Amino acid sequence: MYIPKKNLQTNKKQIVEFMQRFSFGTIITSKNSLPIATHLPFLISQKVENIIITSHFAKANLQWQDIEDNKVLVIFSEPHAYISPKNYEKELNVPTWNYISVHAYGKAKLIHQKEEVLQILEQTIVSFEADYKRQWDKLPKDYIAKMMNGIVAFEIHVTELQAKEKLSQNKTEIEQKNIINTLTNSKDSNEKLIADYMKEHINNKRL
Repeated sequence: MYIPKKNLQTNKKQIVEFMQRFSFGTIITSKNSLPIATHLPFLISQKVENIIITSHFAKANLQWQDIEDNKVLVIFSEPHAYISPKNYEKELNVPTWNYISVHAYGKAKLIHQKEEVLQILEQTIVSFEADYKRQWDKLPKDYIAKMMNGIVAFEIHVTELQAKEKLSQNKTEIEQKNIINTLTNSKDSNEKLIADYMKEHINNKRL
């Protein structure tokens, strides 16, 4: 990913928190020089310094057959906002886009043990809808087994993280304030989120 120095994020804790918050990502692999992508919900955990990304494919999605052969890429990119030139002090300006994105590269491993697959499914439930766990626990065992037979679970050990925060760092303080005010007053949730991240970035810079 192209990352100008001003936009580079290196704080590992903040990067992991972003991945966990916006955990519906895109896994990309390559087969015969053709990029293949699938959009999935991911679990992100840390074991000491190692970052582990976990999820599962539908078994009918044959991308799972290739993920152990080469390095894989998972992209996490959620909030983004159009930035109008009306926020700038000079008329000689053009529109742009603010956003945050994390590219996680790593080595994937398929998970075959039924107990581990079940654990991943239950961790996913707890992560995204903890209340559903009570209903899940009451489902017939043969129904759960049938569902598990239709998926392929995997985990990725992250070997490289690239994180970019394009938050108008190249603009003046007045322009940044104008952008934050515009986005904060927007009805769009993405734009409000970008405003929050801009404010957080400014506050961290002052510390």
